[in-house]
Amino acid sequence: MSSYNAPFEIHVHGQVPLRADASFEQLQEALKPLWKYAGARSLADGAASAYEEEPGIRFDAQEHLLQMCWTVRGDEDFRQSLDEMCMSLNELAEQGAAIEVTFYDTDFDEEEEDEGAESRDDFVMLFVGPTPAAIMQVQRDLLVQDVVNMMERHFDGAELGGVVAEIDKLFSQRFDALVNSLEIGKPPRGPGGPTGGHGGTSGGRRPRHLH
Repeated sequence: MSSYNAPFEIHVHGQVPLRADASFEQLQEALKPLWKYAGARSLADGAASAYEEEPGIRFDAQEHLLQMCWTVRGDEDFRQSLDEMCMSLNELAEQGAAIEVTFYDTDFDEEEEDEGAESRDDFVMLFVGPTPAAIMQVQRDLLVQDVVNMMERHFDGAELGGVVAEIDKLFSQRFDALVNSLEIGKPPRGPGGPTGGHGGTSGGRRPRHLH
């Protein structure tokens, strides 16, 4: 499909802290679903955004940071590329991170809006991280920020400690449920039982604040 008649302009935005040993070659492979979708043959070839004023996809080797402010023209099938990218980035991420993806409907115009038609614009928030705990930490922090910002219109920030505690409780329950689901079917440990293997959540550490 030609990029000129693509129904969406898709903007990918975010910063992902990477492991110190993550190489450009590994990152290029992890981001292959993106640059290949754009019709490029390498990350260097596909890193440029559809808009010159956007920095595109950048790898800061000194700071071990992936920075994305990148637009590509495409369709709904781009979502599959995003899923594949996130799975690969999990292996390279040092910390949890959020990636914002916005789908802009290029076929929609103001005349259609006046006639009652609705745009197909969409917004997706994706999360990557080395462990489920790291991903949940980012989700928790963003939710707390959104809730506090909204409620501070009506309450002083010092009054919202109970609200934050309830959010932490919800994430603690989700984290415990995940750990329990991963424990099902594992052989019992103890005298005479297996002692090797990986347990729980690839580290099993509870996210900060979730006590």
